[in-house]
This record gives sequence, structure tokens and C-alpha cells, in this order.
Amino acid sequence: MNDDTDAPPSVDEFVDYCQIQAGLLSGRVETIATEATDLLDEIDEDVATLRARLEERGGDVAGTATPSSAGGPGDVDVDALEELQDDLEHKQRLAEAKGARMQAFQELAAAYTELAEEVGSADDAAAALEEIVRFEVDNDAPAYFDDRRTLCEAAAEQANAVENDTEQ
Repeated sequence: MNDDTDAPPSVDEFVDYCQIQAGLLSGRVETIATEATDLLDEIDEDVATLRARLEERGGDVAGTATPSSAGGPGDVDVDALEELQDDLEHKQRLAEAKGARMQAFQELAAAYTELAEEVGSADDAAAALEEIVRFEVDNDAPAYFDDRRTLCEAAAEQANAVENDTEQ
């Protein structure tokens, strides 16, 4: 935020922080969307493979009945089909989870954008900070940022450090 570590951050810097958080969340949504697209492509391939195997088996129905133990080009490995189906269902659940995750990230990004506007009208930097910390706690923001520290985490660490200093 501020280059001068003794000077408190300004309201504008807190607005910038909220906008940066929203941008980071939006970037994460794009990453998750790419992952979801790749997963959906895999699902499409698996469905095509499953259909092809079932059609191979279905083509033998019109022919002469043969004993199931005879083996041949039309025999289908039921275990392999069931495994493919299980894998397909697992991937579908993953795709649904990614969709839900994208939605949550999008909602928090939009909320940070709204917060930036609200913080911009704060009376002073202390009020802006308080509003951001409350927002991040209420929205469990740290859970969305595994690679950086949020203001509410920094405030909690600072409070713990002050508490530890006064106890000694």
C-alpha cells in the first residue's frame, strides 16, 4: 500500500485494495472456467467412447445368437464399461463443483467491487479499514485467497501481536 510505513493507508489505497481483490478473484474465475472447459471436453470424449462401445455391442443383436463364452469382436467388457461410467460420473461431479466455485468467486468479486464504491465514500481511512475487515470476515474472504493475506488476516495478526506484547 503506502511506501511510508509510518503513514496510515489512505481511503484511496483501500479502494485500490478492493479493486485489486476483485480483479484477482475475476482472474481466478477465468482459470476455473478453463479447467471446467477442459473437464467438459474430457466428459464429451468419455461419452463418445461409452457410446461407441455400446454401439459395437448393439450391432451384434441382429446377428445369430452365439454363446456368451465364445468371445469375439462384439463382446463388451462390462467391467470396463462400468469403470468408464463411474469415471464419467466423477468428472461430472467435478464439473458441477467447479461451476459452483466459479459462481462463489464471481459473487465475491462483485461484492468487492461494490465495497470499493462504499469505501470510497468513507469519512476516513480507519472507517474504510473497519468496513473492509468486517466485509472480509463476513464473507470468509481469506478462504478465496490461498496465495496472499487479506486485510482481515493482517488485522487479526496485528491484534494478536499487540495482545502478546501487552501480556509480556
